[in-house]
Amino acid sequence: MDILYFPDWSSHPVVNLSLGIFGAVVVVQLYYILGVFTRLLFRRSTEPPAQLPAVSVVVCAHNELENLRALLPMLNEQDYPNYEVIVMDDRSWDGTVDFAETEAQVWKRVRFLHIEQEYDHVTPKKYAITTAIRSAKHDIILLTDADCRPTTDQWIKGMVACLASDKQIVVGFSPYEKQPGFLNRLIRFETFYVAVQYLSLALAGKPYMGVGRNLMYRKSLFLQNKGFYSHLRVTGGDDDLLMNEIATAQNTAVCLDPDTFMVSIPKSTWAAWYWQKKRHLSVSKYYKFPNKVRLSVLSGTHVLNWMFFIGLGVWGSVSFPPLQLGYIIIIAAIFGIRLLSQWIVLGIASRKLYKSVGWFAIPFMDFVLFIYYIVMSVVMWTNRRKKVRWR
Repeated sequence: MDILYFPDWSSHPVVNLSLGIFGAVVVVQLYYILGVFTRLLFRRSTEPPAQLPAVSVVVCAHNELENLRALLPMLNEQDYPNYEVIVMDDRSWDGTVDFAETEAQVWKRVRFLHIEQEYDHVTPKKYAITTAIRSAKHDIILLTDADCRPTTDQWIKGMVACLASDKQIVVGFSPYEKQPGFLNRLIRFETFYVAVQYLSLALAGKPYMGVGRNLMYRKSLFLQNKGFYSHLRVTGGDDDLLMNEIATAQNTAVCLDPDTFMVSIPKSTWAAWYWQKKRHLSVSKYYKFPNKVRLSVLSGTHVLNWMFFIGLGVWGSVSFPPLQLGYIIIIAAIFGIRLLSQWIVLGIASRKLYKSVGWFAIPFMDFVLFIYYIVMSVVMWTNRRKKVRWR
């Protein structure tokens, strides 16, 4: 048994301290995995109300002609009695205007609004969304993007089912389409993992974001908040910064009905995905302080978990004399508890969320996410003073 234990643990004080910190990091990770993420696993679908309220679906588009051709028939054929579809054409030059005046006329629920110029006081997309919402006939606004596709004709009905009388916001899920290649696998996993965070935290009473590809809120709430007034010139944030301001535990609901998922077309090149993520991450500095702390602790302990495991493992292997087996077992056990918990919880969550990631890929993608966090942290820090644009 001497190989397993040191007679005097104080002979390796640095290792002991590192193990203690490693254990604390894993405890924090387990709090999120078992205490927060598991809320997704037991959530059930809600039946729609007997009286279905009128809904205004808003789609903003900039040179999205082909996507509109695919999306609008699906929106026009939703199984819902009273709704309109507002397409906000933002300075398109790809034939969208001609399309609106000819082919689109067959869809009676669809109407186009056109923006001819860009304004200095507000970013283009926020101006487009604001204009569309002000023009909406109904109080319930349901947003999506032109490159999204509803999985069924029950999208509107399913989202409305979660909008109880005391709720003003419904956060939906929008996975990315499955395509070949590692980039697509990474995009789908990262999107899934972010969704696990904002959906489960919303269920825990700590809503902080949604995605504009599948988000519902009341027009009255938007106007009472003065829309995007506090961040008009911030590129991006038309969904998460707005949610950061107006979402509360009392007014926010989550929709996990598979019939309501909006599948989006992912970026096909590393460069395009990089700029998309850079734009998304650039707005996180405007989050409320408690939300920044929660997310920083989650991602920070994720990185530290892998750093301690790799660092202690390498140190134990190359040090002379090498660490005894007892230490190696402890290191592996601490790491394994967290990895197994993450594997099981995310695996079950993935089955509820469009099977976004294969069960056996989760450990590897968890490591890839560790690398991603480090790389994007460096990128955002070195480019913190640069501005990005929507289009």
